[in-house]
Amino acid sequence: MGVRGLQGFVGSTCPHICTVVNFKELAEHHRNQHPGCTPTIVVDAMCCLRYWYTPESWICGGQWREYFSSLRDFVKTFTTVGIKLIFFFDGMVEQEKRDEWVKRRLKNNREISRIFHYIKSHKEQPGRNMFFIPSGLAIFTRFALKALGQETLCSLQEADYEVASYGFQNNCLGILGEDTDYLIYDTCPYFSIGDLCLESLSTVMLCRKKLCESLNINVADLPLLACLLGNDIIPEGMFESFRYKCLSSYTSVKENFDKKGNVILAVADHISKVLHLHQGEKKLEDMLPLGPNKALFYKGVASYLLPGQKSPWFFQKPKSLISLDKQVVSMSSDPESKQGVPMCIDYGSKQGLPMCTDPESNQGFPMCTDPESNQGFPMCTPPESKQAVPMCTDPESKQGVPMCTDPESKQGVPMCTDPESKQEVPMCTPPESRQGVPMCTDPESRQGVPVCTDPESRQEVPVCTDPESRQGVPVCTDPESKQGVSMCTDPESKQGVPMYTDPEFKQGIPMYTDPEFKQGVPMCTDSKSKQGIPIYIDPESRQGVPMCTDPEIKQKLPPGADPEFKLEAPMCTNPAIKEDLVNMEPEVKQVTLVSDPDILKVARAHHVQAESYLVYNIMSSGEIECSNTLEDALDQALPSQAFVYRPVRQRVYSLLLGDGGGGTPNLKLLWLNQEPGTQARRVEALLGCFDLSSSREELQAVENPFRALCCLLTYLFVQVDTLCLEDLHAFIAQALCLQGKSTVQLVDLQLDYIDSRAVQLGSLLVRGLTTLVLVNSACGFPWRTSDFMPWNVFDGKLFHQKYLQSEKGYAAEALVEHNRSRLTRFHALKSVVCKACAKENRRIVSRQHWRSHQPGRWGRQGSGSHRTSSGCSRADPGQHWRDSGPGSRQYEPDPWRRYSSSSGWSN
Repeated sequence: MGVRGLQGFVGSTCPHICTVVNFKELAEHHRNQHPGCTPTIVVDAMCCLRYWYTPESWICGGQWREYFSSLRDFVKTFTTVGIKLIFFFDGMVEQEKRDEWVKRRLKNNREISRIFHYIKSHKEQPGRNMFFIPSGLAIFTRFALKALGQETLCSLQEADYEVASYGFQNNCLGILGEDTDYLIYDTCPYFSIGDLCLESLSTVMLCRKKLCESLNINVADLPLLACLLGNDIIPEGMFESFRYKCLSSYTSVKENFDKKGNVILAVADHISKVLHLHQGEKKLEDMLPLGPNKALFYKGVASYLLPGQKSPWFFQKPKSLISLDKQVVSMSSDPESKQGVPMCIDYGSKQGLPMCTDPESNQGFPMCTDPESNQGFPMCTPPESKQAVPMCTDPESKQGVPMCTDPESKQGVPMCTDPESKQEVPMCTPPESRQGVPMCTDPESRQGVPVCTDPESRQEVPVCTDPESRQGVPVCTDPESKQGVSMCTDPESKQGVPMYTDPEFKQGIPMYTDPEFKQGVPMCTDSKSKQGIPIYIDPESRQGVPMCTDPEIKQKLPPGADPEFKLEAPMCTNPAIKEDLVNMEPEVKQVTLVSDPDILKVARAHHVQAESYLVYNIMSSGEIECSNTLEDALDQALPSQAFVYRPVRQRVYSLLLGDGGGGTPNLKLLWLNQEPGTQARRVEALLGCFDLSSSREELQAVENPFRALCCLLTYLFVQVDTLCLEDLHAFIAQALCLQGKSTVQLVDLQLDYIDSRAVQLGSLLVRGLTTLVLVNSACGFPWRTSDFMPWNVFDGKLFHQKYLQSEKGYAAEALVEHNRSRLTRFHALKSVVCKACAKENRRIVSRQHWRSHQPGRWGRQGSGSHRTSSGCSRADPGQHWRDSGPGSRQYEPDPWRRYSSSSGWSN
């Protein structure tokens, strides 16, 4: 993350910019400097996850009790010395950084493959050098910190910008993280989480001013340096040849430095010795080989500018040009120029006027000085007014033309004589025709626009220039947008109608105004009725398709539009294309604008306060992403968690974007209604997302915190055929035994060996818990979030122990450690899950039974181990929301409506 090579450069080449500091001393100094202000550190939480995860075991799914204890100690250490912590988490992946995000995920996949290869070869956890953070660590850290009473925020973009902005605007003590971008931002001091010693509260502060002194550049140059070196926005290879040229011409190459260190020194040297010479005079694209990447490069530089900051590298009017303008003015009117100027006598005023010589005619003309621009203009005397007025030269005829001053722009505009009114009117010269045409002033923009005379009405009509034909086209003003719209003449009515220009074929298409939405819509003429019909431009074929009006929703829809989602979507008839769209990962849905501002406001607030998970991402951008999971790509008996939980995600999409159609519950009811029966509706919606409404009563009867676990286990065993009774026993036994164990006992737990399948099962369950967070957020929080936090229901090592014991044939009494109370609850929870699965035609059997009755079935296999199948990513028109997508069981066509009439739902 951050700037390529800068972290290593700081450590090896510029170690003097790193200073050991003590937070306790810094906080005391801050209080003295700012009385009444609490010293605050902004924490980039995503950079700190590896530092915070101190448990020795990480391979089994996470030691969540130990982790929670570690976070508590971290927070307590800072609060004890009076330092406030504010934690920021990444909330979005910006599109400019998507390619980099994908590269990291692919790199992580390779690391995970090596981890599983090691486990299978050695039957033990790899060393810390192969450490991979447990699945769900970021999302559960948010809730852990909130449970510890800490202010926790989720960003609306990449967190590093919001972290730097918060520190900059709130006079914070500093930023705690591990990202060299914080050396580039001009913000508060940057402290390293990697060098933090929690016992002494000492760490390393990286000083950006010392870095600039070492590189002989300014702090304002750092964004430029970062983009030339490469960062998350600018690919490293974009300026590779430029950096090589800098290195070739760099005369101070130091042999004891590594190549990347010398490259950074060479690029900084080029900025200080070459670019600084022309700073403010030339644009960056004139000094750097930006080529087609100019916009991306400028965006990269701008991404480091915090609110209120400006970059000296963003081009302004060159100083030399400004001085040249002044010199030109001084030659005619400025006495400081000390140069002689020819004079003539104005016979009207009897005053001397300076003269200039027309280079074409070699004739002298009197000059006047524009009081606004202080520039000299030649003058002429029109025979009508007998008054001297400024003059300019027509580039075509090489003749002088009188000018007037535009009161808005204060610039001179040529004039011509209107043959009708005999009055002088301003004119402009279109570059295509090179002929002067009259102008009028647009009352909205206050700018001059050319006009032509309508042969029918004899009235002047504004015109614009068609970029293709280079001809003038009449325009009218849209009353809604107040912008000019091209016009054409309807051959039937002989009246002017607005036109829409097809961006693909560059052709004008007549438009009409939709009375519902007050927007212009392209139209064509029906050959039979001779009437205009609105058309829809297919984004794929770029062809116009006639639209029809849906009688229910009163919207204009092209053929194939989905009235459930109110999206204009062209029909897809190729089944192969449908299949590819469904199976794309990460899943990207069509961007849907949620119409209700109250709902969006609530979703945004929950997102920023880190109270929900992925809901606002779905509603705002229509896409979500999931990081890597410890899964064995070679073990096809267990499907990927992304496919296992896809049906749940798709039902959540329908719930959030369905606008109450297709039987989906209304979000206003779930989120904003506080009536007594609303809570039951929220629970129904949650179970509906897991397609477990038929087991509502049994699941509701389970005590907390095991209700959510039973829901998740039922869903998992219905979806994945290869899960067996021994797996269920291990999941339930570890959850029950966890309740009676201390953190110390969990730390001391030792495993005989590591099983790769158990590793994957642990990750699968934890990903299910994150899915529960998503569903609970989308349904209005029907269940307490704490009920499915992993430190309450799951421990990786404990599950691994129970899994190994169950595999060896341990009885239930031994699995629950001979505790009678736990044994009773064990059988109760097992009964709930087995009965719920039986309702879905899923019978959970022992692995021994499976091996004896299904020879060859157990082990590596294809999609047969997974009950889901390919399908559409959202409900088809008329299809119920819970029956959409892969994983829906077609033998139960409408389980929702089976009970909805008696539950008070109004669909």
